[in-house]
Amino acid sequence: MPAPPSTLALCPAPSVEPVPTLPLYQQIAQTLAQLIHSGAFKVGQRLPSVRATALTQGVSISTAMQAYRQLEEQGLVQARPKAGYFVKRAQRIAQPGLSAPPQRSFLLERQSRSEAFAMLHQPGDRASFSYMPEGSGLFDDKRLRVAVGRASRVHRHSLAAYNSADAGRPALRQAVAQRALQLGCALDASDIVITASCTQAVSLCLRAVTQPGDVVALESPTFFGYLDLIESLGLRVLEIPTHPATGLSLPALELALDTQPVRAVLAAPTLSNPLGSVMPLAAKQRLVKLLAQRRVPLIEDVVFNDLLSGDQRRKAAKAWDTEGNVMVCGSFAKTLTPGIRLGWVEAGRWRDAVATHKRLQGAATNVVLEEALADLLTQGSYEAHLRRLTASMRQRRHEARHLIAHHFPPGTRVSNPPSGDTLWLELHPAIASMDLFKRCASEGITFGPGELFTATDRYRNCLRLNFSGPWNAITMQALARIGEIARQMLERPAASPTPPILRRA
Repeated sequence: MPAPPSTLALCPAPSVEPVPTLPLYQQIAQTLAQLIHSGAFKVGQRLPSVRATALTQGVSISTAMQAYRQLEEQGLVQARPKAGYFVKRAQRIAQPGLSAPPQRSFLLERQSRSEAFAMLHQPGDRASFSYMPEGSGLFDDKRLRVAVGRASRVHRHSLAAYNSADAGRPALRQAVAQRALQLGCALDASDIVITASCTQAVSLCLRAVTQPGDVVALESPTFFGYLDLIESLGLRVLEIPTHPATGLSLPALELALDTQPVRAVLAAPTLSNPLGSVMPLAAKQRLVKLLAQRRVPLIEDVVFNDLLSGDQRRKAAKAWDTEGNVMVCGSFAKTLTPGIRLGWVEAGRWRDAVATHKRLQGAATNVVLEEALADLLTQGSYEAHLRRLTASMRQRRHEARHLIAHHFPPGTRVSNPPSGDTLWLELHPAIASMDLFKRCASEGITFGPGELFTATDRYRNCLRLNFSGPWNAITMQALARIGEIARQMLERPAASPTPPILRRA
């Protein structure tokens, strides 16, 4: 008989020594995980309460809660309403390993990935795991309509006048500066430039620090929109090995800086797309220092950081920037409303250059939408909304990983991000994800084939699943169906593989 929960001491065995450099919550989570793996806590057994853990470890309740949330993300424990946390039966499903892109840069000459991605799904699909359709159930449309209506009445004259392509409305720039405090960044509102989207912010940064033919280093796999931007600007792309848990490989990046003429690094250190990796805080700090020493700018995408609300890992790399070498770009399309795609950028020592590029492009943003977004961001309910949003996403990821473990072919590897609405799958090498896509699309089921997320011909047996659409019995059945079709393909392989959807230079 196991001892009652109240008598279970939260003390590690003599051989267990938490790594001193880890944050407290990670040390506690690591200790509990080792106790679970060792059998000290059995499947179905209740763990000490959050309050008891905080008391015995001498930490705050919020720190103890972070530790339990990390265990929940790792699939080791399950929260039961009004009962506490219980040990789960572990799912036998591995994560992908470190990526291995080629050690040379490419000049991209391909069909637009964004265009190809848009062609992959059709209206009326039975289930889409490739993009965010209407009716996701994750966002409060009513609050958005009220804010836009109020801004339209107050600033109605702006609808009949030109809006200059300046840095943006003071109210929104101030709201962004206030929100950036949650990322560990003390930004001056006067240095912030409002853009039409985070993608446009990244584009302005690339224009400010590169010339055609320059090399830009980025994660591998990476967001296909980045690749389209780099191609449109005539730049060369150098993909850096990336781990699905800890993100960009700093040793690989340092080697690239030593051997290649890298002019900029473009990365999402927190919840990268599509892997969902998160660089440890110490690694983010080293990244900033490494690039500052070499005077290579870092263009940091923080669009997903808020999905780690209440987690120390939310902190941006920009927080360690003391020389203006980090150009931080963001938006609230993934956390507040996808309908308002306004972005923002604080470009450090390139602030004036970015503002000039925006003005020369005539890229004015809408006054009403800017004021509405400022209104939404300054309402006290935003953090509560983030907690509800991340809880919904956590439940979807948990259920999706369960379905993948039971319906996809043996050997399938799946990422396990701490937050977000995407998963990256690595299938058996004999399964081409584009062939799988075509078979699934014939049944009205779509997803993102892996080859869209690289400048090379890699990841042809990988795919990205997005769970931001409706999540119900139909979509869960569709996810299981993808796995069943993949199993059939492995049992009865096609005579010849489908060529890559996009040609390589």
